[in-house]
Amino acid sequence: MSAATVAAPPSQSVSRNQEATVIDPALVKRAVKAAALGNAMEWFDFGVYSYIAVTLGKVFFPSGNPTAQLLSTFGAFAAAFLVRPIGGMVFGPLGDRIGRQKVLATTMIMMAVGTFAIGLIPSYATIGVGAPLLLLAARLVQGFSTGGEYAGATTFIAEYAPDKKRGFLGSWLEFGTLVGYVGGAGLVTLMTALLSTEDLTSWGWRIPFLIAGPMGIIGLYLRLRLEETPAFAAEAEKAEARRPKVPLREMVAGQWKALLLCMALVLIYNVTDYMLLSYMPSYLTGELKYDETHGLLVVLGVMVLMMIVQPFAGALSDRIGRRPMIAAGCAGFLFLSVPALLLIRQGSLLAVALGMGALGLLLVCFTASMPAALPALFPTRVRYGSLSIGFNVSVSLFGGTTPLVVTALIGATGNVMMPAYYMMAASLIGGAAVWFMAESAGRPLPGSAPAVERAEDAPGAEAGAAKDAGAPKDAGAPKDAPKGAVRH
Repeated sequence: MSAATVAAPPSQSVSRNQEATVIDPALVKRAVKAAALGNAMEWFDFGVYSYIAVTLGKVFFPSGNPTAQLLSTFGAFAAAFLVRPIGGMVFGPLGDRIGRQKVLATTMIMMAVGTFAIGLIPSYATIGVGAPLLLLAARLVQGFSTGGEYAGATTFIAEYAPDKKRGFLGSWLEFGTLVGYVGGAGLVTLMTALLSTEDLTSWGWRIPFLIAGPMGIIGLYLRLRLEETPAFAAEAEKAEARRPKVPLREMVAGQWKALLLCMALVLIYNVTDYMLLSYMPSYLTGELKYDETHGLLVVLGVMVLMMIVQPFAGALSDRIGRRPMIAAGCAGFLFLSVPALLLIRQGSLLAVALGMGALGLLLVCFTASMPAALPALFPTRVRYGSLSIGFNVSVSLFGGTTPLVVTALIGATGNVMMPAYYMMAASLIGGAAVWFMAESAGRPLPGSAPAVERAEDAPGAEAGAAKDAGAPKDAGAPKDAPKGAVRH
């Protein structure tokens, strides 16, 4: 086995019967890769769909009105957000009952099938109204599976990661997000440059979606090779073979304080995320009349910058804590959103790049710390389920609606600074959540034993070793402890 459970000697920080879980670093790396690949595939699809939306409108909604086509395309895209909470309510509790690994393998298959299927759908010209209906069905499958993906992936990495490296390892999940988005948007940009409009509309648009097939097979292979997380395995062992079903009411009503904190943290996280990566390209071209290609390249450049900084910021959150990192991001968006947007509105390429870069670096405060902070809000028994519900409800209500709400606010008020004001309002809510949340950096997850890389790193291990050095050879472990104090 790759993970061992080591009985830790008594100390002030560890109870007499507490245990520390020693994790094989190679197994942790596999877990991070498998989880991050699923996130990358989700956002690869997001990037592709966002940037090829005009072409999809022509293929599936040939009304002759470009605006109607685009609205219909994004309507199908938005439909996925409606079923995300439903997916979370199904997959989350299931993951707490049968295991994280099995559910994550299922969501990977569903995401891959949904995305791959879009590339196989005949056009409206071929089968008529059946084409947009099939597109909607594929998007619903994607949204339903995504409802169990992110919460499961963060839970999986958090429960595998040593306590002192949870921020660093969790940051790679959002690194996968950025890789997927850059890959999807970059591929569409390349295809747009290389293919004629006729070829792109005829067959080229299918290529990015068909790529999801091989990506899904690779991801499924990686996830099927993984063992269940030590935290879940220990919880299942307590239930003696079969885990009892946890009522949905316990996941919600029993965790209502943590759920509110989760939703508030996800609100600031996703409002700023969708504002920068999804809405700002449209803002640059629609409101500021910026060149579309340059606007896209600036956003891609910001994401590459975020990818470079991401792991270092994750490691920093392990050193200084999640609360200071998230608080710094909230304060930054509160005080710098207006200056950054004014800089962007100046219009020159350098000014736009500086303004977007500043917002991107602030966003890293969230992307690097949230994957470790959110799972730590809930105990092991309900972690997957409660996190899935809180995360997806907040994303659907606040994150996914950000572009639509901000566009409507600008239309109603005529104030093009609304994106900055919206981020400032979100930062106040996020700041309030930080005030009430407990620090989790370097500490065991609620309901789990301490997780370490080496047995000697277990709490109280050194004191125990020193005490045992002067004791008889057979007196170093409790009578009921396994040989060597290690249970495999």
